[in-house]
Amino acid sequence: MGDPIGPSEAVDPVTGVPAVTAEQMREVDRVMVEDLGIDLVRMTENAGRGLADLAMRRYPTARAITVLAGPGGNGAGGLVAARHLTNRGRSVRVTLGAGRARLDAVPASQAEVLRRMGVHLDDDPHDSDLVVDALLGYSLHGDPRGRVAELIEWAGVGDAPVLALDTPSGLDVTTGDAATPCVSADATMTVALPKTGLLRAPEVVGDLFVADISVPPSVFARLGIDVPAWLFEREQVVPLA
Repeated sequence: MGDPIGPSEAVDPVTGVPAVTAEQMREVDRVMVEDLGIDLVRMTENAGRGLADLAMRRYPTARAITVLAGPGGNGAGGLVAARHLTNRGRSVRVTLGAGRARLDAVPASQAEVLRRMGVHLDDDPHDSDLVVDALLGYSLHGDPRGRVAELIEWAGVGDAPVLALDTPSGLDVTTGDAATPCVSADATMTVALPKTGLLRAPEVVGDLFVADISVPPSVFARLGIDVPAWLFEREQVVPLA
């Protein structure tokens, strides 16, 4: 396990943007849903659109894209990205980290939209120009297992760059400890704010970006987190390091 996160590690060293732990992000999500009525559908739509935008901008020559999507909210964001990338002319294939019957409600509905659009939902991943990792988010407990672990290992043996949503699958977003297996990303687009563990594992995270998912400043203020007003002033997805 890594050392406890100290005060000097609670901000991005380049921009000064504050970072949050998994527990703090859990509370942000709770306030968004329970107190403000900004539900997971809205948040994942914002995350997925931002991820698609970043993929188009950072990997303009990537025509064939494989999206690895988990059964929870992270997977839902990846499935939204698959829809937007398909709409922008990319050839997208999706591999689920769990059977469709085991998907949570939001990713299940996104998977059904993709099916109706004619997007391939494959049992096994295909070689491509870019891999989008949307398997696991900040709720990781222990080493990845089963099909998710197999897909993480698959992502690590190919030549295609990996773009991770929120965190590389297998990384503890609070401590920066890498589980076995763990995705090694070329770039990571985290959401709302950077996570403390992402700042501690640049060799796993790659280039780090943060995306606006419409969290009001008042939510962060309730947690005593001072987010600079300029963070998303000009664009939805901002490079951090």
